[in-house]
This record gives sequence, C-alpha cells and structure tokens, in this order.
Amino acid sequence: MAETQHILLNIDNVLPKGPYQFNKPISLKMYNNENWIVYGHNGSGKTFLMKTIMSSYILLQGQINYDFSPATSNKISDNIFYLTFHDQYSSMAGSLYQLRWNQGLLGELESEGGSMPKVRDVLNRACKGGKKILTLLENKLDIGELMDKYIISLSSGEFRRFQIAQTILKNPRLVIIENPYIGLDEENRKQVADFLQEIIRSFPIQIILTVCRMPQDTEAFTHLVYIKNGEVMKMRLTEAKNIDNAALLQEVHSARKQVTEGFAQLQRETTYETEKTDDVILRLNNVSIKYGNRNILKNLDWEVRKGERWALHGKNGAGKSTLLSIICADNPQSYRCDVTLLGHKRGTGESIWDIKKHIGFVSPEIFRSYRKHIPVENIIASGLYDTIGLYKKIKETDLEKISTWMKIFGTGQFAKRNYMELSDGEQRLMLLIRAFVKNPLLLILDEPFHGMDTPTRQLAREVISQYCLQRDKTLIMVSHYEEDYPPCITNHLTLIRHQ
Repeated sequence: MAETQHILLNIDNVLPKGPYQFNKPISLKMYNNENWIVYGHNGSGKTFLMKTIMSSYILLQGQINYDFSPATSNKISDNIFYLTFHDQYSSMAGSLYQLRWNQGLLGELESEGGSMPKVRDVLNRACKGGKKILTLLENKLDIGELMDKYIISLSSGEFRRFQIAQTILKNPRLVIIENPYIGLDEENRKQVADFLQEIIRSFPIQIILTVCRMPQDTEAFTHLVYIKNGEVMKMRLTEAKNIDNAALLQEVHSARKQVTEGFAQLQRETTYETEKTDDVILRLNNVSIKYGNRNILKNLDWEVRKGERWALHGKNGAGKSTLLSIICADNPQSYRCDVTLLGHKRGTGESIWDIKKHIGFVSPEIFRSYRKHIPVENIIASGLYDTIGLYKKIKETDLEKISTWMKIFGTGQFAKRNYMELSDGEQRLMLLIRAFVKNPLLLILDEPFHGMDTPTRQLAREVISQYCLQRDKTLIMVSHYEEDYPPCITNHLTLIRHQ
C-alpha cells in the first residue's frame, strides 16, 4: 500500500510584510516525503522566505497551514527549528569569543569554578529524542571524538557538526538549515551530507537547506525551490541541472570588464603610499602552537617572498586560521614565536598597528565580530584603520578610496545602506572590500567567499587576479573549494592536522 500523503507545509497565495518584497504571491506545498534545497543569489530573499515559514512576519495576504503529525504538539516553535551558521559562537558570551585565541585560559576558568561547557554536557541536555538519535550522531558524524572538548575550542568544521547534532537531538519535525557547508573541507561536507541523509531515512524529520552554492551531495533531497527576480519557483531536483548557466556566463563576462575598468581608474586617480620592504615578506622559523595536549602547529618553517601568491590548504582543525592569527598578531602566542613580517621581527617593539598597516585581512572571525548597525561605507573605511567599527571621521581622501573600490566590485549602491540590513552574502562582500581598500602589500583572505553566490565569487576571483597583477603585491588565501582559487596562485602550503 502506498504511503499516505499529507501536506506538512501549505503556503497558500502568501505575501508577507517585511524588509523584502516578492513580486508575486507565494504558493508552495511541502509533502511529508519531500526535502528541499532553497537556492538563489545573495539578497534574493531566501532568509526572508524561511522566516515567513517560521511565522516571523505579518501576512499581507494568504495563509500558511501546518500538519506536524506524527508529532503530538501543534506549535511551530516545537516543530520547526532554524539553524544558521553566520555566527559560530552566537550562543556564547561576547567576551568568550576571545578564547578562540586564548585557550590557555580554559584551565584557569575551570579551576576557578567557571562554567565552560563541553560538547558532552550540551548534547546530553539537548537529547529529547532518545538515545537512538545520540547513538546515530556518534556513529555517522563522529561526534564521539568531540564529546570531551570545550565548545569554544572547536574548529569551524567541528562546531558545525556539533550544532547540527544539538538541533537534531531536540526531535523537530522540520529543520531549516542555512548554508550548512560553509567552512567545511571536502571530507566534512561529505560527512555532514551523509548524516543529513541518514536523518531523513531514519526519522520523521524533514529538512530544508538554503544555499548560495549548490551542494554536490543531494541524494536525499527531492526538490529545488529557486528564487529569482522576486519570484519563487519549485521544481524537482532532476529538472534543475545547469540552472541559470547562460545568465551566469553573461554576468561573469560583465564582471571581468567592470573589474578591468575599475583597476584602470584606480591607477589613474588614486595614489597609495608604498614602502621599501625586504624581498622576504614573511618568515616563520620553527613555529609551534599548542593548546592543552594538542599541537596545532608544530615546528613550522615558512617563507613568503614579495610578489608570491600562496594557497594555504588543510583539513578542518589543521591550524590554517591559527597560522593566520599568528601572522596578523591576533593570537597572543604570536609574540613568543619567531616571526618576521615586512622586515620587522615580532616582539622587537612594533605595535599591533605597525603590523597591520600593510595587511588587508578578511576571515570568518571578522565577520562574526562585525555585527554593527552602521553605514556600509563606514564598515569599509574601518579597513583603513584596522579597527572593528569606525572611531574617526571619514576623510575626503578615504571616501575617494572607498568609492573606487566599491566601483571595482560594482557595489556603489550599498554605500549608505545599513550594514545589518544586507544579506549575509552581501555583508561578507563588504568585508572583502574592506580588506582591499588600502590596496595592501600583503592580502590575507581566509575563506573569503563564505555565503557568496556564484556570480559574486566569480567577480571576487577576478578582483583578486587583477590585484595580483600589480607590482610587488603578495597574496595568502585559504579555501576548501579548489575552484575558488584564482589562476594567479603560484605557491601552495598544506598543513597537516596533528593529533
């Protein structure tokens, strides 16, 4: 006998009132055997649609009906959970964020009666669906290896697995997951995809993923909900192959022309102070970083010469972000390491501002720290002073630099917008522009394309390539996607995860 079909979610001719407006009313039905991938460009309304499903907005017209059976509760809050990864440590107190690079304090906090949570404690408290789900998590997602770690000490990939596990343990009927693969290496992406498929097969839980980059593993998902030009369309995944390719090629061509013209203007109209530096931009001599009993970096020697463009590789937890935090002096242990940057040996009297003066830097940590309701041009201007936030009046010369770089990226329309009103992908693009705005000697990009749609990534790759064509510019870039690296890369360094 065929399985009885019921409609879990019925969005009937709905127009919600909120910060984004769709061009047409939305009508979608989610049956009990469906799992969706929601795809669209940055700012297309993906998050707005998900929050509409969560009943976060007043409806101007239409209605949404829910059937959560076999769950006993009819409450939306008991049955739909929304999981987003735009802020890795959002559940932690703001001051604890600094422990990412100050993990030596963990033992002190615990000995003084502090309440630093471990993975085991949080998952046991969250487990409402019985030990079967917890056992599945340990077997399929290797949660067991994380159980005795402090949450604050997890790498980005480890934290992702923990946070998905925590949500599933609450036994929801529908889980909405926003960009679940951000920051994960290929192995972890496959592991998370396998885990989600196992959840779908084994439990009465349905899943909606919202993505800006279509995942490779879509076996357990049945439909694509595609948002384009203010319209929402539902189709079977088998009908969605090569979607939007023609439009993408046109956007890529336009991006190349736009970037080339922008850099030509940069050379004509803007002068940047340059400084004579040694041929060796960066030298690390026998650098080791250890947290507790685990070596993050061990006896690392590395030399980066002027004009080289490095791709930094390594699995989650291999120490890539730690290494960059040493270079940028964000990690307190950097002052006991043998590091020479731009001719200055670390710890010989230079200030942190001297270190950062010639570096443009973007990272997931900066994105998580930058939750400020200020104009976008102020966000970008802060890159000229290496601050989180802007504490000086913007000079006219600063505005000229900001305008030039926003033109290169084709984002001039965002200059006066409130940063927090942008989508995550748009915010990340503004922070990438912030890294470029002083046309630095050394550009360090740690996972710069998180949350960006395909046209935006292609545009950014073109900007990076043009940057590297300038004389004596040096690049260090991290990505877990090989296709993200621009063709200008000349050197590779792969870090190995130590046990």
